[in-house]
Amino acid sequence: MKNRKCAVIILVILLTFGLSSFASAKDDAAVKSKPVLEGQLNINTATAKELKLLPGIGEKTAANVIEYRTQNGNYTEPKSLLKVKGIGKKTLEKITAFIIFEGETTLAKKKPVNKL
Repeated sequence: MKNRKCAVIILVILLTFGLSSFASAKDDAAVKSKPVLEGQLNINTATAKELKLLPGIGEKTAANVIEYRTQNGNYTEPKSLLKVKGIGKKTLEKITAFIIFEGETTLAKKKPVNKL
């Protein structure tokens, strides 16, 4: 009987600490996967390197943004980006806060703040 109680107590302790460390690792991964950006990006003058800073924009989509802009002229509103292959409604929602249509590009990765 004592062995069974000990086993149950050990199991409860392992589950408690195991699940909390799992949740913590999951939270850490979520923080690492979301780049923190500040500033804005002029979608009409941005280079592929600058476009790739935007969430959900990779090499191919950046090239598609530039190709569409070259063939069809400057973008005038966020909705016009939906015509670019690789940009759907979800991606557009993620990038809209960062894009402008004239002016200087100031978008950059935000420097992490050490919390001690």
